[in-house]
Amino acid sequence: MNKGFTTGSCAAAASKAAVYMLLSGNKKMNIEIDTPAGIKYCPQIEEIEIGKDYVICAVRKESGDDPDITNGILVFSKVSLEDNSAGNSILIDGGKGIGRVTRPGLDQPVGNAAINSVPRLMIEAEVRQVMDLFDFEGNLKVEISVPDGEALAEKTFNPRLGIEGGISIIGTTGIVEPMSTKALLDTIRVELRQIKAEGAEVAVVSPGNYGLEFMKTNYDYDLDKAVKCSNYIGDTIDMAKELGFKKMLLCGHIGKLIKVSGGILNTHSKEADCRMELMAAAAIKCGASSETLNNILNCVSTEEAIEVYQNADIEKNCFEYIMQKIDYYLNKRGAGDIDIQCMVYSNKFGLLGLTDSAESFLKEAKV
Repeated sequence: MNKGFTTGSCAAAASKAAVYMLLSGNKKMNIEIDTPAGIKYCPQIEEIEIGKDYVICAVRKESGDDPDITNGILVFSKVSLEDNSAGNSILIDGGKGIGRVTRPGLDQPVGNAAINSVPRLMIEAEVRQVMDLFDFEGNLKVEISVPDGEALAEKTFNPRLGIEGGISIIGTTGIVEPMSTKALLDTIRVELRQIKAEGAEVAVVSPGNYGLEFMKTNYDYDLDKAVKCSNYIGDTIDMAKELGFKKMLLCGHIGKLIKVSGGILNTHSKEADCRMELMAAAAIKCGASSETLNNILNCVSTEEAIEVYQNADIEKNCFEYIMQKIDYYLNKRGAGDIDIQCMVYSNKFGLLGLTDSAESFLKEAKV
């Protein structure tokens, strides 16, 4: 299946082409950038407009075989000269069709354009590369825009998350991986079969690489070695059983695994997005006040909800309850054929909860 490129890659490529044209005075019809995944991106440049002290151009989003509502959109970058005062700065902002963050708990602070951290780093790196090429030491402003962004955002979770006025510029690798369910499940099965053939007794499974540094620092375990199950936790349990595993350890971020505490074993947001409701349910069991419950339900992210737990002094009891529910639903799916343990953590708060034998399973997996 064909891979695509993220809106972050498009924004970085358009910005690089725009600054090249601004500083050279020559049109640039294609450009090459490096993505964080190590794959080159070489798009054509469209909609070029060259002014006295600015250049605007666009790159068309290509999602590959991934069914993405942003496929085919034009991502524009306007690069303009700022004042001539001393400095060598790059100001990155969002224009038409780029959302603004209105609530805390997201990648960017309130008030910022919804251009996530990795795309910002990509844009700055590519723009600065051209600045160095031309020995330019002034200041530049980069404004990213998507003319259709506001309408597209209504088809996403952005309004619910507190991003208003447009889409987000996102991506951590610069690459869009095709999300064919069958292809992904086949990959999970292959990875499970491989580690079984290599003698693994415990199948260590994770939805992704969130918490990579936490697991390395605190448990000396490289989470990148875990089988990636994406949203398909239930299917992965079924496959692990079929392949003869008797033990499985699920390690993951609270944002995904809180859903398991409600018996949701396909955690994709299109299947279910009841994170705050389940965080609130745990708080009810721990005697939280109505004010605390309202605060939880108004949270954007699970990280924010944990802070509400802490302020109400119910975090420990809530996560004991959450882990009991996760343990129940995982092993209900296991049906006695496989013992499933679980570790839940957050990027900000570290380990939040674990089931009784989780650490011993991890120790066994590391041997």
